[in-house]
Amino acid sequence: MISQIETLLYDFEKGQISRRQVAVSLAAITAGVLVSPLSRAEDAAPQSFPAITLNHVTVRVPDLQKTSRFYQEFFQMPLRQHAPTVHILGVGKSFFGIEQGNGEPAHLDHYDFGIAHFNADQIRAALRKRNLEIQDERSSESFKFRDPDGFVVQVNGPDYVGHVS
Repeated sequence: MISQIETLLYDFEKGQISRRQVAVSLAAITAGVLVSPLSRAEDAAPQSFPAITLNHVTVRVPDLQKTSRFYQEFFQMPLRQHAPTVHILGVGKSFFGIEQGNGEPAHLDHYDFGIAHFNADQIRAALRKRNLEIQDERSSESFKFRDPDGFVVQVNGPDYVGHVS
């Protein structure tokens, strides 16, 4: 909007448009801002949510023990949490999740972003406006959804450490 106004003033100063054309153009810009969906109160919730960490990546594998042992030994990733079908390995302040698959080939299960000032309800509302599939409607700490390409994305606060059961 600023660049539009600057262009108007430049054109006016060069004599390319009249004072009246400047006034009409400014009125049109102002009217556009006033009717913009972004300016309405019901849309005051944020529409973008800064990801400030890549919190973790989780893979699903045919042999949990074998894969976990490789990453622990080769990359010196400590085992932080575990259950019979899930291992969470430390990677600095982040982690690497490994889950036991169900007979399918190894694949990426999901990745997780730590979101600044995480608010699950606001993020879910923004995802619904984009018609994206939300996988968990209950948790206020963390939840997953499918991005436009079908990847499963998990979001939560930047200090999320994962949970195994």
